[in-house]
Amino acid sequence: MHTPSKPVRILAAATAAIAMTACAGRPVPAEATSAGVTAPVSAAPEVPATPAGRQLAWLLDASTRLPITDDELAGHFTADFLKNIPPAQLNQALAGFENLKLERVEQSHERELLARVLAGASAVNVVISVDADGLMSGLRFMAPDPTTWAEVDERLRTLSPRTGFLAAELTPDGRCRPLHGVAAGERRPLGSMLKLYVLGAVAERIRSGAFGWDTKLTITPELKSLPSGELQDRPDGSQVTVLEAAKLMISISDNTATDLLIHKVGRKAVERTMRAWGVNDQRNVPFLTTRDLFVLKGVDYPRHAKRYLSLNDAGQRAYLEKVVAKTPLSKFAMWSAPRELDTLEWYASPAQICRAYAGLVKLGDRRVGEVMSISDGGLGLDRAQWPTVWFKGGSEPGVSDAGFLARTKQGRTYVVTTMAIDPKAPIGAHVWLEQTALSRGAFALAKAS
Repeated sequence: MHTPSKPVRILAAATAAIAMTACAGRPVPAEATSAGVTAPVSAAPEVPATPAGRQLAWLLDASTRLPITDDELAGHFTADFLKNIPPAQLNQALAGFENLKLERVEQSHERELLARVLAGASAVNVVISVDADGLMSGLRFMAPDPTTWAEVDERLRTLSPRTGFLAAELTPDGRCRPLHGVAAGERRPLGSMLKLYVLGAVAERIRSGAFGWDTKLTITPELKSLPSGELQDRPDGSQVTVLEAAKLMISISDNTATDLLIHKVGRKAVERTMRAWGVNDQRNVPFLTTRDLFVLKGVDYPRHAKRYLSLNDAGQRAYLEKVVAKTPLSKFAMWSAPRELDTLEWYASPAQICRAYAGLVKLGDRRVGEVMSISDGGLGLDRAQWPTVWFKGGSEPGVSDAGFLARTKQGRTYVVTTMAIDPKAPIGAHVWLEQTALSRGAFALAKAS
C-alpha cells in the first residue's frame, strides 16, 4: 500500500520516488561510439559545454537549495515533463538527492548525457535528455546494475535488516524455476503488492461470467480510501468501469480503486485467489481493504489495532464491518515509523509473488496484460530486447517491495522480486533506487543463464 505521506515514487505517470522520466530520456548506451558521443570521461569532473551539460550543472547547483520554485523549474524542464510530473512531485523526488557531487561524466552527447554523481555516500547514475530548446525532457536517477549474482547478494545485504529476493524463469507450463534467491521463501509485508491478488480475483470472476471489464462501479463515501490515487477525489456517486479501476489500481496504486474492486468480488474471493496461488498465511484472513489498514494503523492507534488483533477470524470480520467501516477517515493521522509490520499487513514471499505473476499469466486475459503493462516501475529495460514488462510495487513506513515480470523478444519470461523490510525505521529513498538496479541487473543475468 502506498501511504499518503511517503514521497511519491515517480514514473512516467507518477509512481516511483527516484526514477524520473517524462518524454523518452533513455540512458546513453555504454558501448555507444556513434558520431558526437564521447568516450567515458575519467579525468577531473568537468561538466560538458553542451545543452545537456548545462542542465547537469544546474541540477548539481539546484540540489544544494531544495525545494526549487515552480518558475525556476519551468525554466529547466519541458512543459510536457512538468505536466506529467508537477513541480510539487518533482521537488518531493529531488529531496532524496540533496547536495549532489559530480564524480565523473560517463557518456556525453549534445542533447543527452550519463554522469556518475554522489548522493551522500551512494554512487548514482543520472541520465539527462534535453529537447531542441535545451530544456530537460528526461531525467533519470539509477543505481549501477550488478553484473554477477555475487554482487547482487552483497548489495542485498545493505538494503535493509530483512531482505528477500528471487529471480526465476516462468516456464511455459506456468512454474517458477528459481535462478537465484535470498530468503525467497520468507513471507514479508506486501504493501500495494496485495493488488496483484485483487487483480487476479477480479479476472477470475470475469472469466466465470460474474461481471465484465465494462461493468460499472459506483464510488460511495464508505468505499473511499486515502491516497495514493485519484478516485477518492471524485464526487460521490461517480462511476468507473472495472477496467478503469484496475488500471488505476496497478498504474498509480489507487487505493480507492482497489477497495472498489475488493467490494465487487468480496474479501473471500481474494482470499481464495491467494490460497490458490500458494499463499497460506492466516494473517491475510480476513483480507483487509486499504481503508481497513488506514483505520487500524492510523485512527486512534493502537486502540483499534489491539482490539482487532485480539479477535478470532469471525470476530475480526465483524469488527471490520461494524466498527472499522463506520470509523471516519477524518480522524486519520499518518504514521512515520514502522507500525505492526508483522501483524497488520498483507503477506507473501518472493517465491509466492512469482506464483502470483504466473497465475496472472495463466489467466490468458489480454486485459490483465494491458493493465499490468501500463508502468514499468522505472526499470528501464531495453524494449527492443524486452517488449513486455509488468510491474507492481508496495510501500509503507518500513516496507519497500518491487516485483517485475519481463519477457524477451524470443518469448522467455522471467520474474524478479525484491523485498526490503525494516521493522524499526522507515526505508530510505535510496533503497528503491537500489531495488530497481538490482532487478535490472538480475534480468540480464537471468537471460544469460
